[in-house]
Amino acid sequence: MFRRLREDIDSVFARDPAARNFFEVLTNYPGLHALLAHRCNHWLWQKNLKWLARTLSTLTRWLTGVEIHPGAKIGRRFFIDHGMGVVIGETAEIGDDVTLYHGVTLGGTSWNKGKRHPTLEDGVIVGAGAKILGPFTVGAGAKIGSNAVVTKAVPAGATVVGIPGKIVKRDEPDMEEMPDFDPERREAIRKKFGFDAYGVSQDMPDPMARSMQAMLDHMHAVDERIERMCSTLRKLDASYREGKLPELRDEDFAEILEDMDGCCPPAEAEETPRQGRPNPPGDKATGTGE
Repeated sequence: MFRRLREDIDSVFARDPAARNFFEVLTNYPGLHALLAHRCNHWLWQKNLKWLARTLSTLTRWLTGVEIHPGAKIGRRFFIDHGMGVVIGETAEIGDDVTLYHGVTLGGTSWNKGKRHPTLEDGVIVGAGAKILGPFTVGAGAKIGSNAVVTKAVPAGATVVGIPGKIVKRDEPDMEEMPDFDPERREAIRKKFGFDAYGVSQDMPDPMARSMQAMLDHMHAVDERIERMCSTLRKLDASYREGKLPELRDEDFAEILEDMDGCCPPAEAEETPRQGRPNPPGDKATGTGE
C-alpha cells in the first residue's frame, strides 16, 4: 500500500513542475486525494459494500470536486491535475500513466446497463474540459485536446481536437500518398495571384484547412485540364483562337465599393474629411462642433 502511495506521489512530481515536496503534494493535491479515496471505495465496491462505497465517493466529491464512481477501474500512476469538475463513470477503465486535467468527463451515451463509458489505454492525456462519451477505446499514448468532444474510438498515438473530435495527427500514419497535382504548377499559380488562399499549406493539421486544400487542388487540376483541351483544339483547328476572359474593371463595382466604404470608412477618413462630401453635423473639422 505504501509503495503504491509513493508511486502515485512520484507521478505528480513527474507531471507537475509546480510540485515542490512530498508533504505539499500529500496535503494539497485534490486529484491525489480523490485517487486515494477511490482505491478504498473500489475495494468496498468489489466486496459488495456498494452503498458504503457510493456514500464515501459522494463525500469525496464534496471535498475534492472530483467525482469517481467506485465501480470505475483505474490503473497505476494515474494523475488528475487540479481536479475540479472531473467526472468518471461506473464502467470507465483507465490504464497506467494516464493524465486528466480539470473539467474532464468520461461519460456514457446510453441508459442501458453494461459497458457505457470509455476505456483509456496507457499513457493517454486528456486536456481540460474534454468530454469522452461512449463505450469505445482511446488508444495508448493518444492526446485529447482541451474542450474536445470525442464520441468515436481513437487510435493509439493520435491527437484529437474539436467538436466533434477529429483526428489531426497519427503516431504512425499510413504511407503518405503522393500528391496528384504538380507542386511546381501550384507554386506558379500562387505567384500569379500573389497569395496562397487562406494561408493553407499541405502540412497543416487542421481538418478544415485540409478540406480547403483539397478544393484548391481540384481547382488547379481543372485549370490544367482546360488548358490541355484548348491546346488540343488549337492543334486540330488552326483557326481556333483561345478566347480571353473579360477583365474586371473598378467601374463595374463602383457602387458596391462606395457602399462598403461608407459602412467601414478607412482610418484616414476619420482624420481627414473627403473632398466633395459635406462633413457631418458637429464635426470639429468645420469649426461648428461643440
